[in-house]
Amino acid sequence: MKNIYILLFSLLFFACGNTEQKAETVEETAINSNQIKISAQQFKGEGMQLGELSEQTFNTVIKVSGMIDVPPENKSSISTFVGGYVTKFPLLIGDKVKKGQLVASLENTEFIEIQQEYLEISAQLNFLKNEYQRQKTLFDEKITSQKNYLKAESTYKVSLASYNGLRKKLQMMNINPNAVDQGQITSTINLYAPISGYVTKVNVSNGSFVSSSSELLEIINTDHIHLELAVFEKDVLKIKKNQKIEFKIPESSDKTFDASVHLVGTSINTDRTIKVHGHINDEESNNFISGMYIEAAIICESKKEISLPKNAIKKSGDIYFALVLKEQKEDYYVFKKVKLDIGLQDENYIQVVNYSLLENKKILTKGGFMLSNDFNED
Repeated sequence: MKNIYILLFSLLFFACGNTEQKAETVEETAINSNQIKISAQQFKGEGMQLGELSEQTFNTVIKVSGMIDVPPENKSSISTFVGGYVTKFPLLIGDKVKKGQLVASLENTEFIEIQQEYLEISAQLNFLKNEYQRQKTLFDEKITSQKNYLKAESTYKVSLASYNGLRKKLQMMNINPNAVDQGQITSTINLYAPISGYVTKVNVSNGSFVSSSSELLEIINTDHIHLELAVFEKDVLKIKKNQKIEFKIPESSDKTFDASVHLVGTSINTDRTIKVHGHINDEESNNFISGMYIEAAIICESKKEISLPKNAIKKSGDIYFALVLKEQKEDYYVFKKVKLDIGLQDENYIQVVNYSLLENKKILTKGGFMLSNDFNED
């Protein structure tokens, strides 16, 4: 029985001791409802830092999305005016081509028929022209009837129109009409790159047949690229030329790039958005690719306001406050809670509207996350 009493007394003693130790700890950190006392050891161990108010720029931004694109004149789809079988196609996706470079050769018996028709009309044209001039002379001298003259004129001009049309068609097929006039008939036509750039699409291979409506390949010149952004109708009146744009390519990098508004569309699309064209700053030093998806922020307005870092502002319910240094000794710090009226915010800073309460004072700006959030107004 005596041993039981001793055991109970020991447990009671240790329980009282723990209660007293806990009370002493609370007394060291919380002086009252509006002040907190922190030991120098705790200040250092938590990595706490002191700072002051600073002036920061707050931007009013419009969040948009879009893509990297090239101007229409820097993109070209290669097709043919007449169908044929591919006999030569030396390119792959990613190949660089120069303007005027051979990109494909096509072969078809129809090419021969067009050249034959051109030669036949060319051969008849001299005779028809001479006959027309002869009938005109006879008609002027009232030797022949007007009917014969008009018939000769009509036949000649119809043949001349066909001749000119076929000649132009041959030129569009990259066949030299002068060579055809000399009897050089070919069954093959060549297609050439209309612009310099890179091959981005290939839709054919050697031996395949392509019709006049088929796209053989696509070439894109990336010497100049830009942003094509979709801005909702409700925001478009805030967008002005030369406003700064900050954008990211979320699938490729976390880096932020700069651009500026160059053109604002004048018509609303079916999805109630308007196209905004942006020019990229220093585009030469970045390997952007046409078609990349981007997320962007158009900065419509910038204001400089007195603020604190977000880490310096604590929240209790609907109340915001900062811890202002009231007293500093060798072994402890005393902070006073000061209620704040906040304004604009961004990722790093919060505007302090009633900043006069904190002017020329040291503020806990880092390491106070674990401190009590309880706040009672005076």
